[in-house]
Amino acid sequence: MSVHQFSDIRIPIDQNNPAIVRHEELCIKCGECRRMCEGDVAVGGLYDLESTGDCPICIHCGQCANVCPPSSITERYEYADVKEAILDPEKIVIFSTSPSVRVGLGEEFGYAPGTFVEGKMVASLRALGADYVLDTNFAADLTITEEASELVDRIVNKTKPLPQFTSCCPAWVKFVETFYPNMLAHISTSKSPIGMQGPTIKTYFAAQHGINPESIVNVALTPCTAKKFEIRREEMCDASKELDIDAMRDMDHVITTRELALWLKEEGINFDELEEGSYDDLMGAASGAGVIFGNTGGVMEAAARTAYFYVAGENPGEGFLNLEPVRGMDGIRSAEVDIAGTPVRVAVVHGISNAKQVLDELVAGKCDYDFVEVMTCWGGCIGGGGQPKTAIPMNNEIRASRIAALYQKDSSMALRFSHDNPDIKAVYENYYEKPLSERAERMLHTSYHDRSADLG
Repeated sequence: MSVHQFSDIRIPIDQNNPAIVRHEELCIKCGECRRMCEGDVAVGGLYDLESTGDCPICIHCGQCANVCPPSSITERYEYADVKEAILDPEKIVIFSTSPSVRVGLGEEFGYAPGTFVEGKMVASLRALGADYVLDTNFAADLTITEEASELVDRIVNKTKPLPQFTSCCPAWVKFVETFYPNMLAHISTSKSPIGMQGPTIKTYFAAQHGINPESIVNVALTPCTAKKFEIRREEMCDASKELDIDAMRDMDHVITTRELALWLKEEGINFDELEEGSYDDLMGAASGAGVIFGNTGGVMEAAARTAYFYVAGENPGEGFLNLEPVRGMDGIRSAEVDIAGTPVRVAVVHGISNAKQVLDELVAGKCDYDFVEVMTCWGGCIGGGGQPKTAIPMNNEIRASRIAALYQKDSSMALRFSHDNPDIKAVYENYYEKPLSERAERMLHTSYHDRSADLG
């Protein structure tokens, strides 16, 4: 007999799930979580508890929490642990903020959807006691630099199979590990921005500032519940290996946009009255390419800009700064992009049900791509499982407002290319040497696991 009650109505959630939790006293057995997990997310319809030994299969995307009317499903809160670290005088607490948080957080405090609140977001973290506030957009630029280099290497030198799939969405990666392990060689080995930010802080940033890495508590502020799973993957400890320090994680905690809002309200911090704050130096600068990482199609567009530079030796023209074929809200979008005379067939996918369709077509030989971006959440990270529940269910008008805010920020910036970011140039000059170097491969790239045995 299953320990998971009402599994014919609602999606089962394991009590040890690192990303989400169900508060039984609030559940109204409405079935919205099951409809989401079996529909857009697809996972709920691809296994049964009898086969898995009563162990739910979860990719930790948190979309079930987003559609839960009474909020009986929430992210697993970590902000109390972060607060404890802030109160410890022996700890240096460093927050890194993902791009989508700054266009979602304001909605928790009455701002219109998509309002860009970066300055107040940074100020709020300092008000909570952060020692440093850094921008994960820096690591988005780092991810693009490595991922574009890997793509060019696959196309030119045929070192690995095509298409290359993006790897920045941990829910998508776990989906492939579980249901399509034969496609793992196609996923970029480049870590996600948070996956790169953590070890770079505990090595390069710590050394530059004379900080003991063991005193650092890295906190990622993200729109994504699956990041709570990602940072706990056993391989996410490369700084520990590099520095020969046992049991040190690259990233220690993840808090979502909603968690931050809840914490600020508990502390009585008036978000509206905060003066604009700014990021700390060294890993604070980011390009517009890093900013649009939060949008569906943004990773593809950012990577195309840098791949063009690596092939042609010069930056592309205006057409690459507004790559319309990969923008929009269609679940699957495809185009052929001319990269300095080389035609590259690309696709942008959001929603795992759409990704499953593309995977099935690729396996059957019915489509032919070189580069595919996949985001689990509709709209990309701006629609992540830890974003404000401004509407239940989330609608495309709100998603579009958040997306437009990031594109507008990109278009207003002088720095539009990841490889031109001066902080990125500095981190390679002083630490990683060059993209795909031996150290970069050790610290900024990863491997994946065949999890198909979980299906029974």
